[in-house]
Amino acid sequence: MQPAIEVKHVSKRFGDVHALSGIDLEIHAGEFFALLGPNGAGKTTLISIIAGLTLADSGSVSVMGHNVITQYRQARQSLGVVPQELVFDPFFTVREVLLIQSGYYGIQQNSDWVDEIIERLDLTGKANANMRTLSGGMKRRVLVAQALVHKPPVIILDEPTAGVDVELRQSLWEFIKQLNQSGHTIVLTTHYLEEAETLCNRVAMLKDGKIVALDNTQNLIEKMPSGKSVRLRLLPDIVPVALQALQISHDHGVVELKIDTHAQIEFILSSLRSTKVQILEMQLQQPDLEDVFVNMMRNSGNQSK
Repeated sequence: MQPAIEVKHVSKRFGDVHALSGIDLEIHAGEFFALLGPNGAGKTTLISIIAGLTLADSGSVSVMGHNVITQYRQARQSLGVVPQELVFDPFFTVREVLLIQSGYYGIQQNSDWVDEIIERLDLTGKANANMRTLSGGMKRRVLVAQALVHKPPVIILDEPTAGVDVELRQSLWEFIKQLNQSGHTIVLTTHYLEEAETLCNRVAMLKDGKIVALDNTQNLIEKMPSGKSVRLRLLPDIVPVALQALQISHDHGVVELKIDTHAQIEFILSSLRSTKVQILEMQLQQPDLEDVFVNMMRNSGNQSK
């Protein structure tokens, strides 16, 4: 199947700064994909190159099989980008902005789709409001609507929930998930790693212009060297001999035991039952995508130089 986005050997410098160093990346059609990295990692530069806003020094990029340089019309028609910055025209209403955006892509008679987007993004009450009168959250919704107005198969969301309230975040993700389920490819950059873990099938992590991790989200978490553990509050506060080899810590009445698989939990429970030690509290600790991210950024320092 043709990839939604294909990046081959892309490099970009700004003076002495290597913003991107030989990036190779393939995002499959229909994926919900996360592009993660600290500030300055090269995420925005890569998005700008994919969108045709910045020229790479070397390498090539295609969107739905269309080269972003030699077939830029088709490539841009296939792509919708929601920028991180709140960029808007203060002289038009919400509906006018979306109809003008349709015109940029040569789309006429687009009123029905514009009205549907407005309704699905809960902008109906603001459809005839001037853009400068909207709150930051409402402006963010309009940016999403602008990216969707030409029905692109690929959508890039650059920090779409930065600075928005919980209600907007939840409604926005519900809408984006529906788009993905209907076949749209979604590429997300975010500093809210719990969002990426919940939503995305695969993750690429960038540092200093290089990809330092690329895998299925769950595979990355399972490869974490720290593994899983169980925290227990016991009565009496004694660790049976059979469990002492698993002990990681025992502090302030809480014992932490290392486990490699969930099956070991039954061994822990049976050991406690056999020694008549009662469990007052029990909590399973598992690494998450944030743990993976911190670990990769810390341990990839030498590789990325």
